[in-house]
Amino acid sequence: MRNVSEDLLRELYDELKAGVSGWKDTLEDREDVLVYALNRVPPHYVATTRGEVMTRMEMLRDQLRADATVALMEGFRFVAAKPRGQVKMTRKG
Repeated sequence: MRNVSEDLLRELYDELKAGVSGWKDTLEDREDVLVYALNRVPPHYVATTRGEVMTRMEMLRDQLRADATVALMEGFRFVAAKPRGQVKMTRKG
């Protein structure tokens, strides 16, 4: 079983990172951007190769790709503004 939304986000990350001014592609920052984006796009789980092909075809539609791109760009801005170690986690409740 796998989440093909994650695959798409990883591919788009690699395409977009070069266009982000001053971006330092560290492993931690990459993971933080991907986690940020994964929490903002719907998951698409598949269990078979056929399911993966069908889901990938659906994901190539413009709106899903656009949503993933927006989520990643927001993630780049968020992580650049608050690098790991500077984000304070607060507990609600």
